[in-house]
Amino acid sequence: MFPSIPLTVLTGFLGAGKTTLVNHLVRQPELTGCAVLINEFGEVGIDHHLVEKLDDNLVLMESGCLCCTVRGDLTRSLRELFMRSVRREIAPLSRVIVETTGMADPAPVIYTLIHDFFIAERFRLDGIVTAVDATHADRQLARQFEAVKQVAMADRLLLTKCDLAPPEQIVRTERLIGRLNPGALRVRVAGGRVKPADVLDCGLYNPSTKSADVGRWLAFEATAAADAHEGHGHDANRHGEIETFTLRFEQPVAWGDFSTALDMLQTTVGERLLRVKGIVNVAGEAQPRVIQCVNHERYPDAALPGWPDNDASTRLVFIVRGLPRSLIEHAFASFCGLAPISGDPAASGSAGSG
Repeated sequence: MFPSIPLTVLTGFLGAGKTTLVNHLVRQPELTGCAVLINEFGEVGIDHHLVEKLDDNLVLMESGCLCCTVRGDLTRSLRELFMRSVRREIAPLSRVIVETTGMADPAPVIYTLIHDFFIAERFRLDGIVTAVDATHADRQLARQFEAVKQVAMADRLLLTKCDLAPPEQIVRTERLIGRLNPGALRVRVAGGRVKPADVLDCGLYNPSTKSADVGRWLAFEATAAADAHEGHGHDANRHGEIETFTLRFEQPVAWGDFSTALDMLQTTVGERLLRVKGIVNVAGEAQPRVIQCVNHERYPDAALPGWPDNDASTRLVFIVRGLPRSLIEHAFASFCGLAPISGDPAASGSAGSG
């Protein structure tokens, strides 16, 4: 069995500076062995960093990073990259970054990673990184739902063009995207220069400790604190129809009942479930289970080796579009007999964002 290769989705609306970010990243030694899948080489301006043109679709950079064009099918591109690595036509892959187009929905990439057996066995989603243009974010987020969805789905938010925007506009944009996704770490970027650590390894898995970094990934305390501060349904906690909130259940739950409630929500209102993630206390199991959903797509269930802290409650984070909290609470009450509990998230200390 091959170890799974982490895959990062780099998304962001038109003009957010994704190409500039990629152009900077491919020069960094931390990307040695990484493959960056882009739309066309000509958009990236990497020719002067070219070491070797392997073929019409693939070039090798000075850093040891591969850049590959995605022509049509992401699944085919990932398969070809993997098989070429196995045949030693290219160096072993350490990770993959997929740069989406500006109007892209990240959900189809997630669908590929979940439903294509060959891909699912060999690649894992490390995280979604969204670039947000500090000079135009307020207008784009007000008019383009694609931009809103890209922010809501993110594990990390890169606030680009901070060298061009006045300070008050940067702060205003940070507050705006913070209301849309309070659990994602926000990073200011100037001139397209970003540290690889700000883009890579932002998912559940922590490669340095070889374990799951649940506190950073779930960011429950940060999201719950924002939820409690704004109040349920308060306008400041919404952007249009987008709302972020947390649910916590104290008593263990039968996994079948919990899974049924989640399946029902995804089947009936999946398009309005932009992002769901959490850890679940399953009756009869010593270890918590991790759940993560995007729209109708649910990641394969996974068990953690242990609880990340002394709190063994079920903790869920929801980012939804036009979906009342009461409907979700009712689903878990009906199928699981669960009623959410309240509590001061600050009492146990924040685990950080991201």
